[in-house]
Amino acid sequence: MSHDLSRKAWLPALATLAALLLPAPVDPLADEFIAGTDPSLRPAGAPVLSSYSKNAAWYRAALGGIEPPYPFSLRFLEDQGAWYTPFNRPGMTGPYDIRNWHRSASGGAGRSVPGR
Repeated sequence: MSHDLSRKAWLPALATLAALLLPAPVDPLADEFIAGTDPSLRPAGAPVLSSYSKNAAWYRAALGGIEPPYPFSLRFLEDQGAWYTPFNRPGMTGPYDIRNWHRSASGGAGRSVPGR
C-alpha cells in the first residue's frame, strides 16, 4: 500500500485552498445603515418609529380564525406595537392549524376545526 497522494486526493485540498484564498465579493450594500448590531446600545441616528396605528383590517387579520366573543386574554392586542409577534402570522399546517389559516384546495376537507 502506497502513502503517496494521488491526483484525486489533491483535488479537494486544492479546491478548499483556492476558496480560502479568493477575495470575498464586495457587497454593494456594505454602507447601508444597520441598527441594532449591539443590542445594549441604540446607535445615534437610528430610525425611530414614532407612532403605529392599527386599523380595522389589522384587527381583522390578527383575530382571523377566532370567533366572537373574543376571550379577555386577547386584550394584549391593544398593546401590540410594530414589533414581531407570531400570533398574527400563519403557523403550522394540518391538525395544528386551529385557526384554519392554511386552507386546503379541497374546500375545507381535513380542517382541524370542523365548520369553520
